[in-house]
Amino acid sequence: MLKTDLCVIGAGSGGLSVAAGAAQMGASVVLIEGHRMGGDCLNYGCVPSKALLAAGKAAQAVRAGGPGVEGSAPSVDFAAARRHVTDTIAAIAPHDSQERFEGLGVSVIRDWARFTGPDTLQAGGQTIRARRFVIATGSRPLVPPIEGIDATPYLTNETIFDLREPPGHLLIIGGGPIGLEMAQAHRRLGSSVTVIEGGTALGREDPEAAALVLERLRAEGIEIVENTQARRVGGRTGGIEVEVAGGTIFVGTHLLVAVGRSPALDRLDLDRAHVRRSETGIDTDDNLRSRTNRRVYAVGDAAGRGQFTHLAGYHAGQVVRSALFSLPVRVRDDHIPRVTYTQPELAQVGLTESQAREKFGGRMQVLRVAMDGNDRALAEGTTRGFLKVMEVGGRPVGATLVGAGAGEQIALWSMMIANKMKMGALAATVMPYPTMAELSKRAASAYFSPKLFDNHLIKTVVRAIQRWIP
Repeated sequence: MLKTDLCVIGAGSGGLSVAAGAAQMGASVVLIEGHRMGGDCLNYGCVPSKALLAAGKAAQAVRAGGPGVEGSAPSVDFAAARRHVTDTIAAIAPHDSQERFEGLGVSVIRDWARFTGPDTLQAGGQTIRARRFVIATGSRPLVPPIEGIDATPYLTNETIFDLREPPGHLLIIGGGPIGLEMAQAHRRLGSSVTVIEGGTALGREDPEAAALVLERLRAEGIEIVENTQARRVGGRTGGIEVEVAGGTIFVGTHLLVAVGRSPALDRLDLDRAHVRRSETGIDTDDNLRSRTNRRVYAVGDAAGRGQFTHLAGYHAGQVVRSALFSLPVRVRDDHIPRVTYTQPELAQVGLTESQAREKFGGRMQVLRVAMDGNDRALAEGTTRGFLKVMEVGGRPVGATLVGAGAGEQIALWSMMIANKMKMGALAATVMPYPTMAELSKRAASAYFSPKLFDNHLIKTVVRAIQRWIP
């Protein structure tokens, strides 16, 4: 029997953050991982996808040219691009490695875990009893029950980075962030690409912002078919068919299924631990604590509250506070940003315009600033895009950014919302010139301008003062 203060199941972003924080604060920690250290983000998700997008961006820069530079057909070495993905993972991997965590005092067990009771589980031939458990098992690709899918070779985000040659024609089922990021990366690296989406592509996002992204992808030659359900798939690698509602058949060489992800909980024998789950994840309260077993917490994708690496990291901090110090926490999600890393990028934090109108009605004001009014964007020729800030009572409740560097710029609005800051805090901030960050400063100025420059009383006071001062 191995006894510990905290047993963490899953060595992805959330689990590693919990384990490192708890161990460095003096708790005894057991960390269990049945597959790869670093989890989905490092091995199959955020890191490899952004590395491949970077390769595609480099190819597109050659293709498009720029001010005073004529574009030309890039010479793409797909194997080298794939090595860049592998090298990027390898460079980050030591930070997430078993050796590092053992150096922090964590007991690492490389095996699949399963509960045997409310306070015990088995892994690696050992029984572990813990005062607290943290389920951080992440998620896995969701494969829809399409006719023929079981007999047809298909890729997911867990296997597409294993390709050594570029697909001739990549068929993608799913028009969300994963599907569209992979569509643009592979198109820029030489593949033909068709995206089939049962609803609206990027349907969760602000429609106006999403339209700019889709316009760019289509201009680059990506076929995006919306509101069309895939009914049947068949064939083999090199000759894949996807039949959609209405009978149209799309033919390609490879198939990527990117319709979403589901929590990876099936191996855990949760019933034995009296832990209740739903389709989205563990049933938890606002402390991320299981409602049916108070020894158990869940973070990240397993908690069913969103599927982002940075969200898992935020969850980890809250769980450490609760599990180690018995401090009350209340998880919130209004300040959690999300980004689609296409070019242009699309970033969102808080409420979209439609959500804010539904919640606040006429109390909500939209502050809009176009990229083509930013001097840095003009200098670099990246003027397509805009910022929309949804404001209520002088505080932002949401921000939408689409354009160059949107993922970097949204961090400012995440900070504003997280700390309930007023627009005056941003208006008082001096931004370096010329930078894209001035876009956000202009949004704050747009909030104050009518109050200052269209105010009859202020103008009267100013005129009176000017008549009396020497």
